[in-house]
Amino acid sequence: MKGVRKPYENSHTSFLLVFFVLTLFSPAFSINTLSSADSLTISSSRTLVSPGNIFELGFFRTTSSSRWYLGMWYKKLSDRTYVWVANRDNPLSNSIGTLKISGNNLVILGDSNKSVWSTNITRGNERSPVVAELLANGNFVMRDSNNNDGSGFLWQSFDYPTDTLLPEMKLGYDLRTGLNRFLISSRSLDDPSSGDYSYKFERRRLPELYLLKGSGFRVHRSGPWNGVQFSGMPEDQKLSYMVYNFTQNSEEVAYTFRMTDNSIYSRLTISSEGYLERLTWTPSSGMWNVFWSSPVDLQCDVYKICGSYSYCDQNTSLVCNCIQGYMPLNEQQWDLRVWSSGCIRRTRLSCSGDGFTRMKKMKLPETTMAIVDRSIGLKECKKKCLSDCNCTAFANEDIRNGGTGCVIWTGQLEDIRTYFADGQDLYVRLAPADLV
Repeated sequence: MKGVRKPYENSHTSFLLVFFVLTLFSPAFSINTLSSADSLTISSSRTLVSPGNIFELGFFRTTSSSRWYLGMWYKKLSDRTYVWVANRDNPLSNSIGTLKISGNNLVILGDSNKSVWSTNITRGNERSPVVAELLANGNFVMRDSNNNDGSGFLWQSFDYPTDTLLPEMKLGYDLRTGLNRFLISSRSLDDPSSGDYSYKFERRRLPELYLLKGSGFRVHRSGPWNGVQFSGMPEDQKLSYMVYNFTQNSEEVAYTFRMTDNSIYSRLTISSEGYLERLTWTPSSGMWNVFWSSPVDLQCDVYKICGSYSYCDQNTSLVCNCIQGYMPLNEQQWDLRVWSSGCIRRTRLSCSGDGFTRMKKMKLPETTMAIVDRSIGLKECKKKCLSDCNCTAFANEDIRNGGTGCVIWTGQLEDIRTYFADGQDLYVRLAPADLV
């Protein structure tokens, strides 16, 4: 009969309703938002999971330690890979720990409700309560509960990286706030506390990234951005499923990358041994592969290994070579393969009649004393260099579309190397007697 519902239809509807309620309130049900009424505790093992189930945030401890941390990892990977740790230098000493919203801040509380970590932001009296949310890209943010706009985040983990740069995360300066985002290595694979190495921008006319040890000993230099890549990191720009971006304007100096294939994971990380590594994970491999590492070798990638006015070339019998028109400053040390003293000119510049030798496929010299003019091309750049008696070399600032912009060096030329491919042209000034 029409309009009469069979008994099994009522049972089926009730079952679906019960299943929905159980799923909604089950501990396994994934949530990505924490309100002021919620908390994450070590004892409950509750976590936040990003939309798309890529990232998970919660408490963890290392295999050989009883210390606890709040961190983030890839949810789907069986090999636990941590990409961010909140309290890396202030671990919880036992299994008593809570993440909650207190007033306008996120805090981690330990024994006796003692705070071991906080977002530490200051706000005036706001109308709406705050919430914490784990976004699909792995950014853990705090915002007003009625504001989903990214520009309105009160705090975000992307501003405080640990040893890993994720897609869409920025490395560099926010010039509006003075914030400097940089990587610091972990102490070891089993100890996420801050280690000995860091990777950060140094602000100049042409900003460069430096791998540093300790309080500032320079290990490696990225070279300046040439419109396509950092001239000292050519291997990092050859992944077809990744797009790179470098921004330098009045608001920021920042490097970032994004993925064009979301099934592939990629991260830039600084290891506890001081290596900058590009790691990728694909469904087909099921493991992390080191696509690129720097320093690649302990010769040409080491900062200033060849001294001034010299360049490193792995394809020559002596890896350090004086630039054309130069000779070793200390012949005896050079013969002993101690190159740090570098080279000197054979003939002093006269400031008239000078010319240039073209060095191809080079990592550009350190830009400490460089002058940048983005309004002129290579021909005008050459004229500008010749008109300045202190000019020692010049190059294009951007190599795209045949080359644009002008970079002029007026001091020593240091930390140069050549590549089999990539790199760019560098024009070094010579006296007429040394031109070939």
